[in-house]
Amino acid sequence: MGLFLALGLIPKSHRLMNALATGNGLLHLVMSCVALLTLDLPGRLGETLYLDHLNLYVELITALGFTAAAFYARGYTDSLMEAGELDPKNLKTFYLAFNLLLVTATVALFSDNLALFWIFAELTTVCAAMLVAILSARENIDAALKYVFIVSGAMLFAFLGLIFLFTLSEQALGEGTLDWTELAVHASEFSPALLLASFTFMFIGFGAKAGVAPFHTWLPDAYARAPSVSAILSGLMQNLGIYGIIRIYALLRETGAASQASSILIAAGFFSIALASFSMFQQRNLKRLIAFSSVEHMGLLLIGIGIGTPLALFWALFYMLVHVLVKETLLFSAGILHRQYRSNMREDMKDVFKLQPRAAWGLILGSIAIIGMPPFPLFPAKFFILLESAEISPYLTLAVLLMLILAAASFANFLLKAFSKVTAGEENGKEEHSHTTGTPAGIGGTLKESSAGKTGNEKSRLPGQYLVREGMRVPTVFMLVLALVLGFYFPDSLRDLLDAIILELGYV
Repeated sequence: MGLFLALGLIPKSHRLMNALATGNGLLHLVMSCVALLTLDLPGRLGETLYLDHLNLYVELITALGFTAAAFYARGYTDSLMEAGELDPKNLKTFYLAFNLLLVTATVALFSDNLALFWIFAELTTVCAAMLVAILSARENIDAALKYVFIVSGAMLFAFLGLIFLFTLSEQALGEGTLDWTELAVHASEFSPALLLASFTFMFIGFGAKAGVAPFHTWLPDAYARAPSVSAILSGLMQNLGIYGIIRIYALLRETGAASQASSILIAAGFFSIALASFSMFQQRNLKRLIAFSSVEHMGLLLIGIGIGTPLALFWALFYMLVHVLVKETLLFSAGILHRQYRSNMREDMKDVFKLQPRAAWGLILGSIAIIGMPPFPLFPAKFFILLESAEISPYLTLAVLLMLILAAASFANFLLKAFSKVTAGEENGKEEHSHTTGTPAGIGGTLKESSAGKTGNEKSRLPGQYLVREGMRVPTVFMLVLALVLGFYFPDSLRDLLDAIILELGYV
């Protein structure tokens, strides 16, 4: 991993920098698969690193999403540089932060010590903020600063929770520890009230990392302003926060504080779903719509974890995987449309099926998948989590279902209004004329490009299409197809992996 970071500083070629980033993701993916297939889990890797089925599963999801984003990043950053939005001098910084984000997240996931997990989780915040601010536009810098202040501020509460937890372990064991493996063995000996206080503080920090309401306010701005990195915010940063919550909640399950912790998770989950659903319906910005959708899905994940049954956790874990596949499909498609129109606003999206038909279908199918319609795999995940929630409260299930319907209506409303916009015949004529004179219509005339020296193929392109690279479409299709495959076929190996996680966490 360090080799890829070092090599990333050497080349000047964008192609080579991107190849190293892609290789970094593939290396993590392969190593995680090899570890799952060959190692006797759970087990240690040195004194500080700990491998079990849960952190390897989250690492697999992270590496998969990162690799797809790396493939996508080459075409996206090329288009940013061609449009003058990204300074080529910042390209090395972009890929350094990009690779460092995966490395720090991996160390965080495999850390047995919760303090070490906290430190490296904080480092991922810094790396992600660098990626958000890489375009150097004022809005991007504001979004990056907002992200750092909110998440890092919330993570200070998690630090207080760790202090509580260390003190509890010192009182019960005679020697303080923050090692997950030690805490899991002795958690039942701790004071339930103080353990609940520790959980509450840590939930604030990890909940902000996951984008859970009311700590979600960084998320819409980061999604809207970030370049292709917005895809790995959903695949990496949010799952890292959920991973921390799963770990801490597992400590409380065998104590007297379990029911109170469960109530906190379910209440926070419902609040996230409700706030996101009402916010989504007002959105005219595509990436902000997708961002609030992530808040909604993190809420449903919290409910699944908080229910506390093996079946609910099984489908919550599966949800983590499928959410990344579908959300990256949506964000990759949104990125293609952004390069086409230089805007995320639905009012600016005209002739979508004519200009970018594959991106349009990616958004339509991704929207069908993200709202949980069959045959996509979020359908059984949502169904069984809601089924388990009905055992706790039918009224909770009904309320959540109504919120999910509102979220689905928000996607339908946005797509119908955006994709129904067709340029009038006279305006089409102006667009074609403006293209031949070098000013793409529909994007404010901000792209000035002389037609002199263009090849015949370049002249035949429709407005804005020279900013969309074929490499941006490949990972979009790949993630959508993978999600669709999981909707029809549930591999036995995946089922065994999820069952092993449930067993190791003590859900019996």
